[in-house]
Amino acid sequence: MGNDKLGLPSKQRRALIRNQVTNLLWYGKIETTQARAKSVQREAEKLITIAINSYEDTVKVVKTIKDDKGVKADHEVINDGPKKLTARRAIMSYVYDIQEQRQPKESKATFKARTVDIKHPLLEKIFNVYAPKYATRAKELGTGGGYTRIIKLDNRRGDGAQRVIIELV
Repeated sequence: MGNDKLGLPSKQRRALIRNQVTNLLWYGKIETTQARAKSVQREAEKLITIAINSYEDTVKVVKTIKDDKGVKADHEVINDGPKKLTARRAIMSYVYDIQEQRQPKESKATFKARTVDIKHPLLEKIFNVYAPKYATRAKELGTGGGYTRIIKLDNRRGDGAQRVIIELV
């Protein structure tokens, strides 16, 4: 079922799986049918594995910045290394770009201050939250993979399809 056609043309099927993988990585869990969940699980685990294998690859660079008065100042900047940059681009080509939303009762100024340096919040979440978490989990358990779980629910009323919740462990 992980390679199921889901009764859709290939372009629509790929768009559906990409959308559900994006939402799974952003929200942490989604509710869908069992056939879709198995396809989503397969793709999400691949993306998380790519992030785990490259999240530590960083390079420190010193940049000289000139201000309005002509004064030069050196600033140390941490950039992605070649391995992490390749992984970031591969993940960016698959997931959709989700922008950060304002929290309830959050002012516009605090929202802007919180998100001023973040251009792609989903990628930052993958590399800064999920990759370190699952890398330590893999070292403790001595296994790779198994980043998602599928919990079965009841059948859907309209067509009797098996509903499930797929979530990140």
